Amino acid sequence: MKKRYALTMRLLSIIAPLWLRKRVKDEKEDKERIKERYGRSSLTRPNEGRLIWMHGASVGETKTFLPLISEILESHPDYSVLVTSGTKTSADLMVKTLPDRAVHQYIPLDAPQYVTRFLNHWKPDMAIWMESEIWPNLIFETSKRKIPMALINARLNPKSMMGWNKRHKFAQSIFEQFDTILPSDTPTAHWLSELLGRDISSIGNLKYDAPPLSFDIEERSALLSAIGNRKIWTAASIHGEEMDRIIAAQKTLKHQSCLVMVPRHPSDAGSRMFIADHPNLKFARRSKNQIPKPETDIYLFDTFGEMGLAYSLADLTVIGGSLAPSLLGHNPLEPVRLNIPTFTGPHIASFAEIYAPYLENNGIKTIEDHDSLAQIVGDMLSDPTTLDAMRKNSANIISENGGTLQITLKALEALLDKSKGSKF
Repeated sequence: MKKRYALTMRLLSIIAPLWLRKRVKDEKEDKERIKERYGRSSLTRPNEGRLIWMHGASVGETKTFLPLISEILESHPDYSVLVTSGTKTSADLMVKTLPDRAVHQYIPLDAPQYVTRFLNHWKPDMAIWMESEIWPNLIFETSKRKIPMALINARLNPKSMMGWNKRHKFAQSIFEQFDTILPSDTPTAHWLSELLGRDISSIGNLKYDAPPLSFDIEERSALLSAIGNRKIWTAASIHGEEMDRIIAAQKTLKHQSCLVMVPRHPSDAGSRMFIADHPNLKFARRSKNQIPKPETDIYLFDTFGEMGLAYSLADLTVIGGSLAPSLLGHNPLEPVRLNIPTFTGPHIASFAEIYAPYLENNGIKTIEDHDSLAQIVGDMLSDPTTLDAMRKNSANIISENGGTLQITLKALEALLDKSKGSKF
């Protein structure tokens, strides 16, 4: 299976230029950095000190790396960090937020020739993979070069587990390449234990140790003043199949509230098309520096790296990726850390273990179907007592968790100490 996969990816690389050109046209790739997808790095490798390579699929995973990066660089001024990801949104965010001595590159496509080129250039001293994105050729080649590898905050949803179970031996051959595996939840730990035939325990989720999202307090005040006295609800990380449901709710609520809407994958073309499809609603676009007014129905946050500000405006927030059966949920801890009452749809399989204590203790509430979205949001915006209780319940839960960052650092320290004679 390993050889067959490598051959398949090498053959598919023939059409990679066509695929990437289409993604550039769809604003899903950065035209100026497209060579990175072929393993041709646009930056020079640091000549001194150790290089720690960290890979995460997209925005959520790469943001989870940030506290880890800060700890490593603060402890070791001679270390550098390379962060890779595969989406334009995450790349844009990393360019804005990474500290000195940390850089971002796009992950190469998983064809053998691109993988070899990438590793020949960067020569990392350690590879750290976040959560669940697995690129077999890259993993096999990294292991072949005896570069220590860790899979941290490992998290597989039931659908992913079923998919891997159909390729049991191939899955086993991939996951056994990792020297250290740190699952974030019990189901993932149990599945990996059975797959690899050894005891692997959950250590908790790194997202609990993430600092609250930052925002400009003065800008928040100015926006609240511009919107006026209406209540505000934020719909965050909204996917295409959820847009109509959110809009339908706001059409009902627009006389009493302003909607701050944050698309999961913002783009200029997408924003223009979206606004054109709803001529009876009044929009303001964040990406065009348009200031919302008291009569604005929807303030469209079609920008990157401003989720903290979008949440901070809200009397309550609805987390997207949860309102359609095809979706699996998104991380609710960002609004919770900002003390924003948080609601979700029922489709949250990817984050079930994080949601569980909040749902059980009324820290987060579920909107069971999109038909009741407007009713529930409207009722809650008029019920400050319930919203205050949700804030209190959430604060109690988040204070009881945490500590995963330090456990992770110790595990990585032990791995690098064992293989290279160095420590974090």
